Amino acid sequence: MKRILRNRTVLGVTCILLSLILCLGIAPLLNRTISEQTQIVRMVKDVSKGTPITAEHVESVMVGAYQLPANVLKSADSVIGQYAAVDLKKDDYLLPAKLSKAPLDAYLNRLNGSKRAISVSIKSLAAGLSGKLQPGDIVSLIASDYGELRTTSSPPELQYVEVLAVTTSGGVDAKLDSRSPTDKGDEKELPSTLTLLVLPQQAQLLADLENKGKLHAALVYRGDTITAQAFIDKQDAYFTAKQVKMEEAAHDR
Repeated sequence: MKRILRNRTVLGVTCILLSLILCLGIAPLLNRTISEQTQIVRMVKDVSKGTPITAEHVESVMVGAYQLPANVLKSADSVIGQYAAVDLKKDDYLLPAKLSKAPLDAYLNRLNGSKRAISVSIKSLAAGLSGKLQPGDIVSLIASDYGELRTTSSPPELQYVEVLAVTTSGGVDAKLDSRSPTDKGDEKELPSTLTLLVLPQQAQLLADLENKGKLHAALVYRGDTITAQAFIDKQDAYFTAKQVKMEEAAHDR
């Protein structure tokens, strides 16, 4: 009986000591971690997607650092002059994925009347190179399940095509300077469309393939613009040669 009481006493004393250690040691450390403050940049008014961020849109404030995203922006200088990549609301804190260093859709300013911008759907993860395509990539487009016969082919008209944008279903474009085209902290939204720079003949073919089949993008080249342009010139030369043949055939008739 005495032995049982002695064991209970030791157990009670041990529990008391552990409680004291928790209260005097771990709890203050946890409270200190929770109470730590850090400076972040926060919106002071609503801003629409595409709007350039100015000093009147943001403020620097001290907030609790506990559970803040690691990449939250902390300096107003790193924000002012960028563009809102999404609609921003008052009191939003800012992450790199919410901003763009270049005006949104700036690539559309390249259109001079000779080529078109057209978007096609990415109907599966594999079809869009597992979400790894970027603006400036040169891709070949492969059509599968096309038409009534559900054929698969690699049209010569679509061997070398430039990617202008990779966009999610929410309308957010990929950015070359972010971890992912659709980085949202730890969540990643996969791209759903590719916007391509094409000739009118290619645009018409892509519209037909979009409606009657599935498109897969195969990466051909990623790198300097001079080499990328060489691929585009080679594709343009295909249409020039095709036009010459058509004119010669018409002349022979």
